[in-house]
Amino acid sequence: MMALATRRRQNGFSFIELLASAAILALLASVAVPFVETTVKRQKEQALRVALRDIRQAIDNYKQAGMAGRIAVDKDKSGYPPSLVELVAGVEDLSRAGKPKVYFLRHIPRDPFNSDVSVTAIESWGKRSFTSDADRPREGDDVFDVYSTSSQTGLNGVPYGEW
Repeated sequence: MMALATRRRQNGFSFIELLASAAILALLASVAVPFVETTVKRQKEQALRVALRDIRQAIDNYKQAGMAGRIAVDKDKSGYPPSLVELVAGVEDLSRAGKPKVYFLRHIPRDPFNSDVSVTAIESWGKRSFTSDADRPREGDDVFDVYSTSSQTGLNGVPYGEW
């Protein structure tokens, strides 16, 4: 009879052991969740840095191509692209016969912090015109710069709209 009682006790865990295991799992989860959230935010921030760098470089390349006479630019305009579409759609290359197009970007990356999936990648960015102030950017006849429309603040303490 004693052997039967011992066998029953060895078949499962006691209620106290289950509670202790659940408490340990909860503690581990409470430590892991903030770490995972920070890692995801860091990855989005890296994607934002890359996207801003790529778009800004394409805008600068467009301006330089205009100044070099490689693409047609109105003399009374700033020389910056009228929209982000021109960077992807291409502009006629005046320096080569047959007038092939010059492309500045393969695609416009999406703002990783814009959660509205109903807007296009181009519409996910805030755009600053050449004639607008840096403190209060607004759209205009051209695209001088882009910025994130997110109101969130980065891990470095700087709002994403100021990156």
